[in-house]
Amino acid sequence: MPQSSPNSIEDRLYVLQKRWDVYVADGRFEQFIEFAVAVNSLAEYFNRLRLPGLVRLCEGLENAALFKLGDNSSHPIAPQDVFSLQRQIETLAAAVVSSKSSGVARRTPESTTPASDIDWIKPRSVWMVVGPEKRDMADALTRQLQFFGFKVCEHGWDEEEYVEDKPLAVLFIPAQENASSEEIARIAAIRAECPASQLIYLGVESAIEPIVALMRAGIDVTIPAEDQPAMVLNCILDLVQTKEQEQYRVLVVEDSRVAVALIQRTLAQHGIDTHAINDPGKLLDALESYKPDLVLMDMYMPRFNGVEATRVLRQMAAYSSLPIVYLSGESEVGMQVEALRLGGDQFLMKPFNPVLLAAVVKTRIERFREVRRSTRLDGLTGLFNHTAAKSRLKALVNEIDDSAATESEALRGNELTVAMIDIDHFKAINDTYGHPVGDQVIRGLAWLLKGRLRSIDLIGRYGGEEFLIALPGVGPDKAIAVIDRIRRDFSGLPHAQPDGALYATFSAGIASYPAMSAAAALTEAADGALLQAKRLGRNRVEYGG
Repeated sequence: MPQSSPNSIEDRLYVLQKRWDVYVADGRFEQFIEFAVAVNSLAEYFNRLRLPGLVRLCEGLENAALFKLGDNSSHPIAPQDVFSLQRQIETLAAAVVSSKSSGVARRTPESTTPASDIDWIKPRSVWMVVGPEKRDMADALTRQLQFFGFKVCEHGWDEEEYVEDKPLAVLFIPAQENASSEEIARIAAIRAECPASQLIYLGVESAIEPIVALMRAGIDVTIPAEDQPAMVLNCILDLVQTKEQEQYRVLVVEDSRVAVALIQRTLAQHGIDTHAINDPGKLLDALESYKPDLVLMDMYMPRFNGVEATRVLRQMAAYSSLPIVYLSGESEVGMQVEALRLGGDQFLMKPFNPVLLAAVVKTRIERFREVRRSTRLDGLTGLFNHTAAKSRLKALVNEIDDSAATESEALRGNELTVAMIDIDHFKAINDTYGHPVGDQVIRGLAWLLKGRLRSIDLIGRYGGEEFLIALPGVGPDKAIAVIDRIRRDFSGLPHAQPDGALYATFSAGIASYPAMSAAAALTEAADGALLQAKRLGRNRVEYGG
């Protein structure tokens, strides 16, 4: 087996191929399940890396495998089915090799980067397939993408040869809303040539039939005419932003040691952490210390059953929305319905299918985390919303007050600088170009702030076109220099709109701790400095103490 990271794509492909080879040799049902789990794990990994073409190939293989899963009596599968699955595996492996050899490189490890974090770096090139009718919009998009470091290669719809390395994304800008048969054929050809690239179609008609036709040709994202080009940069930047996700955690409440071992083994194959207890009386203590994303609850246990335990949790605010999945051999439909009515989210029968168990757990956790995130994050920018930003700033001030005891490196020097930022003349932008373009300007500033500031810095959308920034361990002089550099960069950022590009500026006010010793006083002082910046002509940074 390769000696690189155990989480690398090469290793996952190796595991998949190895499990397939073992099944082909022996033909046992359990071995086919192991193979299906490996395919599912690889598809999930491609999805995290945002490689849509490879996700599509992997999901096709997974669907074919699940179609042949059956039970013990249906294995080994027929030779023609073995041949068909083998061809799909070979196609997937070839697509991975092609994608890597055409611009996806291994990251050079730094001294601070553990080997397990090393993976592929995505290409920074974007192809733009455009007709002469949309030249102005294409030029504006090109300038915008180049500002964020992308290499843009333009092609005509009638070109058939593409010599550049495979791109991160391909933008298709048609002359009309509905793609012609020739354009559909060109999209399909590029899809076949670039299996790992994101294919984005701008200006689609808001109707099912044309969108389905584009998806069948290989398009991953369609953007309606009214939203283009405001959403384009959002789609592309999302591809290169790696979001390290905290490991999923599952609390297993089960008194059978055999069942616990099987559950933990199944979920571990998908990178899911588990903690098991055999006594439901310890449930509250385990929830408090382990803080799981989901509970797998056995229906029948000593002392009291899973439904009773669930009803207790649903009366507690902290656990009222925590996903709970029942595991039981109970086959009575009425009993299952009653269990769900009394607080459960799903019911899985024992013996459970490992592939289904992993899929249910991951789907439930993803939805739970998304709901939890939606209460803290701004939907347009992905930054902290007003409430969460204020809460985080208050926590930072409290950490500074305690930093002498904690010796926090991030808060070294007991300094904290807060900035309030407001986009200049934003109402005029909305009135002149429309709200989708206004939203794009807001997102553009959000992306710039995320790209220029540190991971420990607080960045929040305070409301409308206003942002709250907090820089721990940074004094006012350095903060002014940082914010002013971002101000200059933002003034040069082109925001694409149908008739070309527009440019915007912002004003900022700054206040610092310990001159202001409370979170509310810091924001009030920074807001006062922001008003002063506007009075002095805007597009400037002012200090308010």
